[in-house]
Amino acid sequence: MLLTLLAADETRFVLPHGDELIWGSIAFLILFGFLTWKAVPAINKMLAERAAKIRDGLEKSEQAKVEADKLLEQYRRQLDEARGDAQKIIEESKRTAESLRQELVAKAEKEAQDIVTRARTDVAGEAERAKQALRAELVNLSLDLATRVIERELAQPESQRQFVERTIAELASTGNGGGGNGQRS
Repeated sequence: MLLTLLAADETRFVLPHGDELIWGSIAFLILFGFLTWKAVPAINKMLAERAAKIRDGLEKSEQAKVEADKLLEQYRRQLDEARGDAQKIIEESKRTAESLRQELVAKAEKEAQDIVTRARTDVAGEAERAKQALRAELVNLSLDLATRVIERELAQPESQRQFVERTIAELASTGNGGGGNGQRS
């Protein structure tokens, strides 16, 4: 039937002669059988090896991806820990700075208190020296007054009283008496 179809339309196809077609078909079948016997297993083996390599590569890449994800998670945890540590260090630094500031303030206050205490001691010493000097001056003035009183007549008590009052008034007006109580205003 195929031949009749082909023979019916000879202008369409160029066909070899029948014996060539048979020998060609036999040669093709032998070649196909030889290739199937030798080449196809080698090709299948090569394709299987290629598929195995690809599969291994995919498995390795999947393992590498999983490992990379693990490392990424580990690095993120380490980064979070480092941030936490940095925050702790910052907080500790702030506490240390505040403690140091408080210590410095306390030290400055103590030094200021010591300076005030020394100044009060110095002032008290100066006041004591001034009192001593004032007492010495008062003694001298009293002696001077006593000498003047003795020089006057002892028989005239009224004139002595007026003399003492006048002398005291003179002393008060010159500022040596300091208002009569030994202190200056």
